[in-house]
Amino acid sequence: MGNSWSNSLQIPRGKGPNEVGCTDLMMDHTVQGTFFRLYYPCETSAGYENPPWIPKKEYLYGLADFLKKNRSLIEKVFNYFYGSFTVPVAWNAPFKPSGKYPVIIFSHGLGAFRSLYSGICTEIASQGFIVAAVEHRDGSSSATYYYKDKSSTENSSSSVSNLEETWLYYRALQPTEPEFQLRNKQVQQRANECIKALNLLTDINTGSSVNNVLRLPFDWSKLKGSMDLCKTAVMGHSFGGATVIESLSKEPKFKCGIALDAWMFPLNDDVYPRVNQPILFINSEKFQWAGNIIRMKKLDSTTIQRKMITIRGSVHQSFPDFTFLTGPWIGKILKLKGEINPQIALDLSNKATLAFLQKHLKLENDFNQWDPLIDGEDDHLIPGTNINLLQSNDSA
Repeated sequence: MGNSWSNSLQIPRGKGPNEVGCTDLMMDHTVQGTFFRLYYPCETSAGYENPPWIPKKEYLYGLADFLKKNRSLIEKVFNYFYGSFTVPVAWNAPFKPSGKYPVIIFSHGLGAFRSLYSGICTEIASQGFIVAAVEHRDGSSSATYYYKDKSSTENSSSSVSNLEETWLYYRALQPTEPEFQLRNKQVQQRANECIKALNLLTDINTGSSVNNVLRLPFDWSKLKGSMDLCKTAVMGHSFGGATVIESLSKEPKFKCGIALDAWMFPLNDDVYPRVNQPILFINSEKFQWAGNIIRMKKLDSTTIQRKMITIRGSVHQSFPDFTFLTGPWIGKILKLKGEINPQIALDLSNKATLAFLQKHLKLENDFNQWDPLIDGEDDHLIPGTNINLLQSNDSA
C-alpha cells in the first residue's frame, strides 16, 4: 500500500558499471543453517521484478517488538509508509560471469534484517563485488525465520511439504539481565554466522550443489569459479560493526573490515589483540561517545592501517535504507535523517569503503581516486572523530 508522497523517495540505484541482481539463500532449513541475501553483478535487469523492500509482514511484527509498540499499529503504519517500496535490483536475474569477483559479507545492526541495507549492498555489487547480507539468528534481528520438520515421527526427508515456517523474533533484554553477557554471546554467534556464510560461498565457488530451502529460480552453478576468495572483507553497521571486529579476530580469510558507526560494547577486551587486519571506521557525527571511540582506538596500530572518519551532519540511521525512504520532517523527528543529504552521506561512505577495499584487497580498479576520503579530506568529513575523548559518558 503506497501513498503519493512516497513516489519521490527511493533506495538509490548502484552507480557502478554493473547491473545488480539479487536472490536469497537458506541452506539447511534449521535455525543453525545459513541465511543471507546475495547481491551480485547480473546479465540483465530487463524483464525481472524488483523485490519488495520488506520481504514478509512478519518483519513488521518484529520491528514492532523491537520498538516496543503494538504489532497491528506498527503493521498499519509501516505498510502505509513503506509497504510499496522495492529494492532497485533484478530479483533472481542470471549471474554475470566476468573473471573473479571479490566477496563482501555484510552484518546488519540491532533490530534490523537482511534487506535494510540495500542501498549500500547494491552500490558495492554494482562496482563488481559479490555481497552476502547475512540475516542473524542470535535474537538481535527484529525477525528472521527458519523451518521445522512438521512431525518428528514422519519420515524427516526435509522436503518442502514436510517443513513448517517458524519465526524467531527480537529477543529483548530482561529487566535484571546483565546486558554485556547477552550482547557478547550474540556477537560471537554473529561472527560465526558471517564465517559460515563465507564458507558456504567457498563451497559454491568450488561447484558444490546448492539445496536452497527457498526454492528460488536462480542458477547457483553459474557462480562456480567466479569468486576471488583471496579477496574477502567483512562489513557491518552498529552491532554489525562489532561483528566485523569479532569476525576479523576469528577468521584470517577476511583481509580487512569496514565498520559503520560501530557499537563496540559487545566486545570482550581480549578480542583487540587478536585482530591483525586493516579496519576502516566510518562514523556518524551524532551517535558516537567517548567510551565507544576509546574502544575503537584500542585497535590503533603503527603497522596495520586502522583509519577513522566521521561524516558531518549524519546520524546513526544515515546508513540503513530508512534514511532514503522517509520524508524530511518525519525523518528528523525519528532521527532517521541527519542534516546532511542522505545521498551525499552514503556516497561518501561507499567511496571511502571502495578506496579502502582496493588498497587492502589489492584490486585493480580506479577506486584509489577516492583515497583522500580515507583520511577525511572532504568538506563533509571529519578526519578521525568529533568526540572529545576527555568525556567519560559510556552509555549507548
